[in-house]
Amino acid sequence: MFVLQKMATSPSSLCSFSLFLSKPSSFPLLKPPLLSLHFPLKRFIISTASELQHDTQARRRTLLGSPCTKTSPLISLSTAAVATESATVSHNDTEENEETEKLVLPTNDSSEKLLRIRHTCAHVMAMAVQKLYPEAKVTIGPWIENGFYYDFDMDPLTDKDLKRIKKEMDRIIGRNLPLVREDVSRDEAQRRIMAVNEPYKMEILESIKEDPITVYHIGDEWWDLCAGPHVESTGNINRKAVELESVAGAYWRGDEKKPMLQRIYGTAWENEDQLKAYVHFKEEAKRRDHRRLGQDLDLFSIQDEAGGGLVFWHPKGAIIRHIIEDSWKKTHIEHGYDLLYTPHVAKADLWKISGHLDFYRENMFDQMKIEDEQYQLRPMNCPYHILLYKRKLNSYRDFPIRVAELGTVYRYELSGSLHGLFRVRGFTQDDAHIFCLEDQIKDEIRGVLDLTEEILLQFGFSRYEVNLSTRPEKSVGDDDIWEKATSALRNALDDKGWSFQIDEGGGAFYGPKIDLKIEDALGRKWQCSTIQVDFNLPQRFDVTYVDSNTEKKRPIMIHRAVLGSLERFFGVLIEHYAGDFPLWLSPVQVRVLPVTDTQLEYCKEVISKLKGSGIRAEVCQGERLPKLIRNAEKQKIPLMAVVGPKEAETQTVTIRSRFSGEIGTIEIDDFISRIKSAIERRTSL
Repeated sequence: MFVLQKMATSPSSLCSFSLFLSKPSSFPLLKPPLLSLHFPLKRFIISTASELQHDTQARRRTLLGSPCTKTSPLISLSTAAVATESATVSHNDTEENEETEKLVLPTNDSSEKLLRIRHTCAHVMAMAVQKLYPEAKVTIGPWIENGFYYDFDMDPLTDKDLKRIKKEMDRIIGRNLPLVREDVSRDEAQRRIMAVNEPYKMEILESIKEDPITVYHIGDEWWDLCAGPHVESTGNINRKAVELESVAGAYWRGDEKKPMLQRIYGTAWENEDQLKAYVHFKEEAKRRDHRRLGQDLDLFSIQDEAGGGLVFWHPKGAIIRHIIEDSWKKTHIEHGYDLLYTPHVAKADLWKISGHLDFYRENMFDQMKIEDEQYQLRPMNCPYHILLYKRKLNSYRDFPIRVAELGTVYRYELSGSLHGLFRVRGFTQDDAHIFCLEDQIKDEIRGVLDLTEEILLQFGFSRYEVNLSTRPEKSVGDDDIWEKATSALRNALDDKGWSFQIDEGGGAFYGPKIDLKIEDALGRKWQCSTIQVDFNLPQRFDVTYVDSNTEKKRPIMIHRAVLGSLERFFGVLIEHYAGDFPLWLSPVQVRVLPVTDTQLEYCKEVISKLKGSGIRAEVCQGERLPKLIRNAEKQKIPLMAVVGPKEAETQTVTIRSRFSGEIGTIEIDDFISRIKSAIERRTSL
């Protein structure tokens, strides 16, 4: 059993520019680590965790050589979580096994020592690479969420190369070389970079605006442009708490037109126990990988013939999507939303008005020409909902107006950034917009928070981390409306009783926002829900209403999504439950297994009764019973109904549950009644 206590997650902290060395070398690349931390060694409780998802924005900032950036720590709303084999969650803070040891995994935010270790490991790795591969050119090397990486311009690396690099790192660590900071003039930095022929460092130097330029030396053998911080000497690193994980390709500056670099990923911890716990967690995350489970359980696929990032929902996956959509629609209607369906394309002029062509073009597909007019696949749903709002003149008496849509959008992503269901080119957002008056903002936000909690609880997510992001330096709208909107968001969160972190200046340019991350069975945080106040689009589209004095005024517009996208949320669900979905959500709830073919006719009667009662059931035959049972277990079927001669004669079935084991022999009507009751209560049988 995995017992996961409260986790103070730290998003990745990135060093903008780690730079440069004296003698070049080479190194191996690794796959980006997608896992977070925490899990048992024997039966460890891990008290902190990081998000599994990629911090893509931070990675882009790093690729661009931007300054070191730390995002605000995540705040968990509950103090404990218990994840069992079937990924069920418990809130019982006192439910700890006496034999369970407690291991706290630090984060970059909670431990400056760990951050320094990871940053220094990036430098030690770069030094090792250039010792072994003198022709390698260095670029950047930041610390990240669970470790560090460094990008090199060199020939592709292999796992064997990684082992060589790690051995060289161990030697450097064992020599206990000091790390020394030096401030130099821009001219001196330029001279040194030219002397060692490091073109990428020269480009990074040009992007640094502050003087003097800071350089960090490892002994007197290697140096890098860097703002720090670092440990005092390489001997402060525990070589047994460091691993090189994978190699991946990465474009310089994140630009596909620029050279493909070799990126080596590594992980580093304060001690060996922490590394062991992290490795154990990675193994569990690998077991839950939605890409593997999606294939094993026949849920979805990405078809090469159709193109990358385009999801094909298989029958079983489509059933789960249908359940999600039905539940979502029912809940929204109950909360006073009108449901919409809008087109997937529109004239390009619409996206000029919205500003997307000016500010979002790089994420949009190319336009298509239809009868001498340019059309655009939609990257967002917002402009469509505004057009529907404007189809008639609205009065202040009509507010609030709430509209919602499961709208499919299309966004251009580089092929190298695509990742299963988590990063795709076409996806369906659970998008909604609220048009309201200023004095209705708080109540509407509170209503969205209630709806969000209701929907997420249905799918087993009860722990969240919440950020309230305030006005950035560049923004639209006057001070008064920003203050009113921000206060309304804050008051709604207070009224809800949710703790939250203030992200000063982290709001969108068009308004303040609330972001909510859900915590899965492994304690990883996933960005799903968002609530954003928008002062920009109503102005761009001249959205108005008639007030009590028959004057035209501009309403407040609120964007919000609960699940984020169905594809991403489905991926999170798969990993949360490890593919072992609860009875009510499982695509096949009952598999009927005949002992011999002579019971097939009776099995068909059982299937007919189950399906007639709305229960998803199938019959499986053609193998000996033990293998039929093993296959059902592998497919994670919640209930098996075994039918032999005795069951056929007595009009009964013998039930085996994945969650409860052998239940016994019962009549079909009783079996159906129990299933329907369990589905209604969302429990297992």
